[in-house]
Amino acid sequence: MLMDFHGGPEGQARVQFMGRWNYYLNELGIAIFLPNVRGSSGYGKQYLSLDNGFLRKDSVKDGGAFLDWLRLHPRIDGSRVAVSGGSYGGYMSLAMAVDYGSKLRGAIDVVGISNFVSFLKNTESYRRDLRRVEYGDERDPAMRAFQEKIAPLHNADAIRIPLLVVHGKNDPRVPYTEAEQMVQAVRKNGVQAWYLLADNEGHGFARKANADYQFYTSVMFLESVLLK
Repeated sequence: MLMDFHGGPEGQARVQFMGRWNYYLNELGIAIFLPNVRGSSGYGKQYLSLDNGFLRKDSVKDGGAFLDWLRLHPRIDGSRVAVSGGSYGGYMSLAMAVDYGSKLRGAIDVVGISNFVSFLKNTESYRRDLRRVEYGDERDPAMRAFQEKIAPLHNADAIRIPLLVVHGKNDPRVPYTEAEQMVQAVRKNGVQAWYLLADNEGHGFARKANADYQFYTSVMFLESVLLK
């Protein structure tokens, strides 16, 4: 199974055309699970705020609870599960690798955040104040200490499963340095990290040739961690 986290974090996973994911389902036999953890939209304002600031890790706990439930599902092989996500979902994927790596085979991080402090420092200025409302103001010492504590970058020692990290070098939202520093940290610990950086992409791969390459790489990665 592949558990994929939406971005935002104020986004929402809904029933929609599966596109390329049909290949995972029909050809590889990999089920897709799309959770709406705390902080997702569509469930009221209170639910939307349940991951703000110091509550950030509560959404990761939701991911862990879903893992426990899915391991009991009769149609899922609970011993072969990977996680993925884009943007904020990339942070979720990395955080799941830190906190629940023993229950996972691999993690895919697409244009994700590895450290909220460095992210807020390097994201485009027009976005910074808006993101501080969601993630907390890193200029506050207590919040900064919390953000540093929960950063996947600073907990890389806990990651023992293979990673696939994908980023665009021209990303104005989540700078590619978030990917670079994460890859360096896990490789330093001897953990396998596939790294796909596109010089001509931004926040997600838009060009067909690049999107194709990302998909084929993702297929190869999932085959290596889930099907062997």
